[in-house]
Amino acid sequence: MSLLRVTFLGTSAAMPTLHRNVSGIAVKADADLLLFDCGEGSQRQMIRFGTGFSVAAVFFTHFHADHYLGIIGFLRTLGMGGREQPLTLYGPPSAKRVLDTAIHLGVERLAFPVEIQELKGGDEVQRSGYRVRAVKVDHRVNALGYVLQEDVRPGRFDLAVAQGLGIPPGPAYGRLQKGEAVTLADGRVIEPGQVLGPSRRGRKLVISGDTRPCAAMVEASRGADVLVHEATFSDDEQARALETRHSTAREAGTVAAEAQVKRLVLTHFSSRHDVDPEPLVHQAKEAFGAGPVDAARDGFTFEVAPVE
Repeated sequence: MSLLRVTFLGTSAAMPTLHRNVSGIAVKADADLLLFDCGEGSQRQMIRFGTGFSVAAVFFTHFHADHYLGIIGFLRTLGMGGREQPLTLYGPPSAKRVLDTAIHLGVERLAFPVEIQELKGGDEVQRSGYRVRAVKVDHRVNALGYVLQEDVRPGRFDLAVAQGLGIPPGPAYGRLQKGEAVTLADGRVIEPGQVLGPSRRGRKLVISGDTRPCAAMVEASRGADVLVHEATFSDDEQARALETRHSTAREAGTVAAEAQVKRLVLTHFSSRHDVDPEPLVHQAKEAFGAGPVDAARDGFTFEVAPVE
């Protein structure tokens, strides 16, 4: 997997505001485009921020309205655009009931197959070059976070060693880089380990969804390159966070610190923090320590660099 790009389609909690749409994240993982939640208006945000509509799968964290209502219009837009490829929708239990209703809302029939799969904590969806693992989190309803884990990558190809071994440039190089042995014209068999350096770990992106800080999210996030964690409330709204089973920014920073992640991105802000989330960033930084902290905004895009 060469590309891992994250685009925030919506960063507001519960309801849209003048500056922020409700929840949705688009992740480009090589050729795949994945959606994590699809709040109302997500399809317009995808046009606005240039993600395209070629979605391979949608992963729902839970089924509060602000996280899934956008799928109704999005599916119909895909149909009107002539989509024929199947689409799989994933989510926690109740996904089949809730999403089946969304698929069949209205009189028109979708022109492409839609499959619904329910996931529980620990379930994995294997895709080409990476996998997506569900994590059971602590919210008011059945809810999941997700870990996108890239497969272990081969070590760097040593061109000088390959030339010294007399390996002809071309397809043999590519096969060795993929971990395949090659047989040369003189009968010698070259193993990948002769020309590749040590294997490199894959990238790890974690998306918390809506949750209280919990041990499962800490464990799932351990060593992640990026943790996207909800930060609905500030310190002085702690009671509200407990009541609604959300997190404060400081609590998100604590999760990041305990998990020793490399970067924390905050999202899902209460309307009180719509225009100025900097106090939340400050509180998260106090808990996280030296690690970088960003407050996502609609359209905020970044790439997770490959591990060298």
